[in-house]
Amino acid sequence: MTKILKALAIAAAIAAGSIAAHASDSEYKNNNFNPIQTGVNSLSIAPDARGASMGDLGAATDPDVNSQFWNPSKYAFAYSSAGVSLSYTPWLRKLVNDIFLANLAGYWKLGSDDNQALSASLRYFSLGEVNTTDPMGNPLQSLNPYELSFDIGYSRKLSEKFSMGVVFRYIYSDLGFSTYDAGDQTSGASAFSADIAGYYTTYPIIGRNECQWSWGWNISNIGSKVSYNNGNDPAFLPTNLRLGTAFTFPLADYNNLTLSLDLNKLLVPARPRESDYVDYSETDNSIRIEQEREYLDAVENWENMSSITGIFKSFSDAPGGFKEELQEITWSLGAEYSYNQQFFVRAGYYYENANKGNRQYFGFGAGFSLNVLRLDASYMLATAQTSPLDQTLRFTLSFDMDGLRDLLGKRR
Repeated sequence: MTKILKALAIAAAIAAGSIAAHASDSEYKNNNFNPIQTGVNSLSIAPDARGASMGDLGAATDPDVNSQFWNPSKYAFAYSSAGVSLSYTPWLRKLVNDIFLANLAGYWKLGSDDNQALSASLRYFSLGEVNTTDPMGNPLQSLNPYELSFDIGYSRKLSEKFSMGVVFRYIYSDLGFSTYDAGDQTSGASAFSADIAGYYTTYPIIGRNECQWSWGWNISNIGSKVSYNNGNDPAFLPTNLRLGTAFTFPLADYNNLTLSLDLNKLLVPARPRESDYVDYSETDNSIRIEQEREYLDAVENWENMSSITGIFKSFSDAPGGFKEELQEITWSLGAEYSYNQQFFVRAGYYYENANKGNRQYFGFGAGFSLNVLRLDASYMLATAQTSPLDQTLRFTLSFDMDGLRDLLGKRR
């Protein structure tokens, strides 16, 4: 893998927020900093403004057009028969001005029983323009690396309160290039993955009020590895386990408040740390050489591990034991206030342990809904002043097909 290709891969990882900024080699060796390393990190970026404004959550919130990312099984409980949405996120705007994520999603309820749905989404993540030069500084190529995915899902109610869904996804990541002098040809990386999800919702009576309590889970991006180097240096997809719950209770007529919590864990084994194998204070060279050999063997085993084996290994691979395994769990806590299901105000917080990436930020947002369309916006405020994710904006425009049909019917 060439230097430029590595730079692009690192840029993609940083763009997804999975690698903490300013981490030096000595920090990797001597500290506990050990984020999970995956390929196609843009798959982990929340695409829509509603989920982002509540701290990146959505496993158990009410179904909407963008449930494909959070929990596709929620579509079976969607209130409208069909919908479509378009989301746009300028990414890392504090650093550059041409990186963005665009996401198109939609669903359609099947049959007359209102218990099943088809869904699909298309996401495109652009890393902007990258100009390459030769060792003398002469310009060579102007690249436009990008990542995209397309998926189709199916969800169905298995009872009045429970549904399940599956999604099949094609992924393409084009971060490669060719060097004319060495004839080094690289190509984009393709992969396939699948999601499986479940959603349970019930309506308990508390006092005199009918509330809603929901649970949801989604295991996403279960699939093959990706490689930009003719099958060498394969990388794990960001396979993720998301668990969530949401509780909605009425404040007054037409006024509801929803509190939600999501927990996430990447089902990817951590890359072995050199400091866990090599004792830097050891003065015996033969012992140091053996320790370094053990470390290199561990890295090789990690690189050659299958993605399915990695899922199970991810629960017991942390050198620090159970305490470090807990550090790999991120959580999001959010709230949504709605008035008459037309006006929405949202806020939330996302937390990731400092040793696993240190993404920590608040989300804020608002939305306005009419019969036909709904507009949502969100704003991310990072708690660390140096975070490149600070001041990230998202916009989502959604269309309700039932409302559009009613509007066209009235005009006729």
